[in-house]
Amino acid sequence: MGTQSLTSSEELRRLRWQCRRGTRELDALLLRYLDRLYPTASQAQRAVFERLLSVQDPQLADWFYGRAKSPDAELQAMVDSILDVPV
Repeated sequence: MGTQSLTSSEELRRLRWQCRRGTRELDALLLRYLDRLYPTASQAQRAVFERLLSVQDPQLADWFYGRAKSPDAELQAMVDSILDVPV
């Protein structure tokens, strides 16, 4: 069994901390993706999610609340995927 598909508890703790953005709405969106889809995501999807976490909060808020679109197609696709995660 390959370890690439496994997610370490240390990795999840680090990502969970990075998902805490200071607004309840952004926190909920990012944590929902982390809990539900990240564990089975491909390495490419995980890399895009981690890139998304490096974006500043005001820009993330604009993307998630529909005020703007990311100029990066991969990041916009991740935003759309996160918005599609059922509540």
